[in-house]
Amino acid sequence: MKQAMIVRTDLKMGKGKIAAQCCHGAIGAYKKSPQDKIRKWENEAYAKVVLKVKTKEELLELKKLADQKGISNYLVIDAGRTQIPTSSVTVLALGPDEDEIIDEVTGDLKLL
Repeated sequence: MKQAMIVRTDLKMGKGKIAAQCCHGAIGAYKKSPQDKIRKWENEAYAKVVLKVKTKEELLELKKLADQKGISNYLVIDAGRTQIPTSSVTVLALGPDEDEIIDEVTGDLKLL
């Protein structure tokens, strides 16, 4: 069981901004996940992975695939108060779900 946070690199966010956006995503996806998957994930050390894509279009394609596969997900849209423009799509968070299911969406992505 794991969660995956997928970060856009074209926005050139700082490390702190990336961390905050991933936190927003992790909480958002967690809140949308079925209780049985949450309980199993909580009993297995809360695994998380942070991955990267280059563009918004790539991120939205992955969201579409996650939706098709029934994976709980959350798309983070920034308020624009600091480093990036208002309404920028920054992170897609997936899960928690079985590793193999998350990997069906993220298998080709590189670690951030």
